[in-house]
Amino acid sequence: MTAPATPSASAEPTTGREHKTRSRANPGGVATDALTRDLGGEVRPFKDRKPSWFKVTSPGGANYMAVRHKIKDAGLHTVCEEAACPNIGECWERGTATFMILGDTCTRRCGFCNVKTGKPTFNDPLEGAKVAAQVKRLGLRHAVVTSVDRDDLPDYGAGAFVRTIRAIKHQAPNCRVEVLTPDFRGQEMPLARVIEAGPDVFNHNVEVVPRLYPLACRGSTFERSCRVLRSAKLIGGDRVVTKSGLMVGLGETREELIETFHTLRGHGVQVLTVGQYLRPTRDHLPVVRYWHPDEFADLERAAYALGFESVAAGPLVRSSYHADLHVPARAAATTG
Repeated sequence: MTAPATPSASAEPTTGREHKTRSRANPGGVATDALTRDLGGEVRPFKDRKPSWFKVTSPGGANYMAVRHKIKDAGLHTVCEEAACPNIGECWERGTATFMILGDTCTRRCGFCNVKTGKPTFNDPLEGAKVAAQVKRLGLRHAVVTSVDRDDLPDYGAGAFVRTIRAIKHQAPNCRVEVLTPDFRGQEMPLARVIEAGPDVFNHNVEVVPRLYPLACRGSTFERSCRVLRSAKLIGGDRVVTKSGLMVGLGETREELIETFHTLRGHGVQVLTVGQYLRPTRDHLPVVRYWHPDEFADLERAAYALGFESVAAGPLVRSSYHADLHVPARAAATTG
C-alpha cells in the first residue's frame, strides 16, 4: 500500500519557482495588502491592546499545579498547553484537561494554530493506556482526546484514537469520552474505526467559514470536514453526539457565520462552539476585529433557532471549554 502524500508534497508547484512558506500568516510570502484583502478588512497590529473582556486570571492555583505536574510526570501532551489556550487556568483548576495524543508535531500548517509543524516521529503504542491511567488518576467525569494531524501515518492516526477510547472505557468506565479528531483526509474507514470504538461525543472543528479555508486551513476543505461530521452521525447514530466549532475575528460576516451554522446543522451536528480567534505569534494570521460579547450572545440565539441542542458562544470559548456541560451525563457503568 502506497503511503499517502503529505500536504506539502501535494502542494508542490508545477513551475520552476521554488515554493517557500515563510510563516503561517504569509503562505508563500503573500503580500500584506493581499492578506488584508483576503481577510476582508484592515487587520489589527500584533501588539494590539485587547478589549477588557479578555482579561483572565493567570494560572497558578494548587489544583492547576497538581494537574500540570501529573501530566508532565506521565510524559503526556495537552492541547491546553500546545495551543496556548486562554482557559488553561480555569480548566485545570477544575481538574479537567484535553489530552493531545500522537505527539506535539503536526503535518499541516494552519494559519491560526500554535501547535508546531514538521515531520513527526512520535508513535507510542502505549500512549492510550497512559492517557487512560491519567484520566483515572484525575477522577475525570468527561475526558477530551484530540491529536495533531498525522498525514504521515497509513491510518492518519485513527488507531491511536481507538486504543485511547478503549483504554479509558476500561480503566475509567464512568467517564464520558469526547474525541476531537482531524479529518482523516476524508477517508471513511479510519473514521468508522474511531466511531465503532464508542466515543460519547465526536467533535471535528470546521474552524472558519468556507471563504477563509484557503487562507486559514491549508490542506483541508470545508466540504470534506462537513462530510466527516455527516458520516460520523450516520455511522454512530444515537450512540454518538456530533459537535463542531468555529472561530471569529478573521474577517467573516454574521451572514457567513449563520450560513455556516445552517450547513453544519444540515449535516447532523448537534453541539456548536464559537469563540474569538487570538493571534498566538507575529507569524500567525492577524486579527481583523474582536467580536463583542453581545454579538456572541446573538450568534448563540441564532444557532439555537436553527435547532442545535447545545451552543456555547463567547470571546474565550474554545472547543473543549466546559465540554462536560454540553452533553447529558452517562449512566454509571456496571462491571461484570
